[in-house]
Amino acid sequence: MIDKTVPSLAEAVAGVHDGATVMIGGFGTAGMPAELIDALIAQGARDLTIVNNNAGNGDTGLAALLKTGRVRKIVCSFPRQTDSWVFDELYRSGRIELELVPQGNLAERIRAAGAGIGAFFTPTGYGTQLAEGKETRRIDGRDYVLEHPIRADFALIKALRGDRWGNLVYRKTARNFGPIMASAAKCAIAQVDEIVPLGALDPEAIVTPGIFVRRVVQVSRAPRAAA
Repeated sequence: MIDKTVPSLAEAVAGVHDGATVMIGGFGTAGMPAELIDALIAQGARDLTIVNNNAGNGDTGLAALLKTGRVRKIVCSFPRQTDSWVFDELYRSGRIELELVPQGNLAERIRAAGAGIGAFFTPTGYGTQLAEGKETRRIDGRDYVLEHPIRADFALIKALRGDRWGNLVYRKTARNFGPIMASAAKCAIAQVDEIVPLGALDPEAIVTPGIFVRRVVQVSRAPRAAA
């Protein structure tokens, strides 16, 4: 019987090793798997490469992970916001590496990994410092730069509901990077608000098929106060 559910956040992140590349879903705080990040902090893996849309907000979630000093490098599109003081301090003091990737290129490089694409040409970044050292080509009168897939050992993502096979559905824009990250990682780990019985998810609504997911853990939510 296939059952990818695990009983605790600690078991969900078990095996994340030192030096791992870890993709973390979310667009800012939307869709960020905060509880899985906290579990990774407690787990203790270090020398990590993190792939995310940004470099953390405030002092929680991804920023809290960066603050531990256990992230060697971050690959992202938006490293600096008004509340990115944790990353700012680490970067200015030379304690973290940054690979800056335009957001469209970031999404496509992740998607390419899951789709088995060896590399692709894109006009984004051509003629800038982001293209230095990369192959370029002129196609139909337009200049392009060659970009390679981004693969990961683990992906931490957040979904609304999942079943024991690992099928996932998301809540609105919380979907963002989760589906492509799940397909681009050797081990995708999903936290969900609710684990439902097999057959409860409408097949037409399933965004991430269970074949891409290795572990699912339910994270209980505090009930919302009445309006």
